[in-house]
Amino acid sequence: MNSQRGFTLIELAIVLVIITILIGGLAMPLSAQIQARRIAETKKTLEEAREAILGYALTHQTSGSPPRPYLPCPDTDGDGREDRPGNECTKQSGWFPWVTLGAAAQDAWGNRLRYTVHADLSSKTNGFHNDSAPPPGAWNQVCSEENCPVVDVAADVPVVLVSYGANGRGARNVNLPFGSPTPALPPGTSAKEIENLDADHRYVSRPPSKPGDAAGEFDDLVVWLPFSVLINRVCPAGGCP
Repeated sequence: MNSQRGFTLIELAIVLVIITILIGGLAMPLSAQIQARRIAETKKTLEEAREAILGYALTHQTSGSPPRPYLPCPDTDGDGREDRPGNECTKQSGWFPWVTLGAAAQDAWGNRLRYTVHADLSSKTNGFHNDSAPPPGAWNQVCSEENCPVVDVAADVPVVLVSYGANGRGARNVNLPFGSPTPALPPGTSAKEIENLDADHRYVSRPPSKPGDAAGEFDDLVVWLPFSVLINRVCPAGGCP
């Protein structure tokens, strides 16, 4: 009579440990791949948002003589449309007006994009033109450190777009009802990420850093539209007198 021998509990435990190690080794690279894909998707979304802003400027002009192009206003009430009760924007910093511009409503983590624009260039009264110098006012500065002690990334830019990255600190999720308070920032939020949350026209753009890094955690994605690019794209060959 043949006897059949099954696995002992010790053997089964060893097999489960080996499987767990193998799955763990595969899961981490997979997680990194998913994160890299989301970052790439969000960078593409930000670039498309910037192109949509340029497209708006190409198709919207003031009623003055000569007519001049102007930039869209931020969305401040969460409906995806620019908030312009008259000729001027309600605020200069808010959310990207995705409905008005026909662009994506969110980044790859389901959060809205922050959008800040210069007051003069978004004015339906003034607009902008191919002047040799940018108009005065509160220009946006992009730096590698909070408070911009040195403007070492980009100076005097009319448009800034921000995704708050994978950790989403300070972001407003598209599923969060507008009017409800944004969740409080968790302890340990870096000063560099906090700099991208207010409306003081100073923004931080730098390589990402992990929690525990000496510079603090940072995973925001920031793009901007230089004044020179805006003029060259919207007013080529002196097309905006």
